[in-house]
Amino acid sequence: MKKTTSLLLAAMVAGSVFTTSAMADAKKGQKYYLKKLKVCKKDGLKNGAVFATKHDRKSWEDLKASGKLMDEWKTICPSGAKKFKKMKEKDITNVYDFVWKYASDGEVPSCG
Repeated sequence: MKKTTSLLLAAMVAGSVFTTSAMADAKKGQKYYLKKLKVCKKDGLKNGAVFATKHDRKSWEDLKASGKLMDEWKTICPSGAKKFKKMKEKDITNVYDFVWKYASDGEVPSCG
């Protein structure tokens, strides 16, 4: 009985850790957008939510899988082309998580 309880507790802790880290990536992507991609306002994108809703989740997944994600970001926000080139891999992943989470068929962000 003690072993079963310990295993169950360990599984719950592991599950909560993985959930928290997955949520953190979208949040980091949102912060990155707010901090580094303000230039997208020049292209008519008033905030990150507008940027994210340019596609639905499936479209964002397809763009990432085909390797055309950065090209699409540059098309949506030409003013940010230099910023996109300077992005580190973790930043690309975080911004992708952000746009996927808040895509047109996804959640609504609490702030821009």
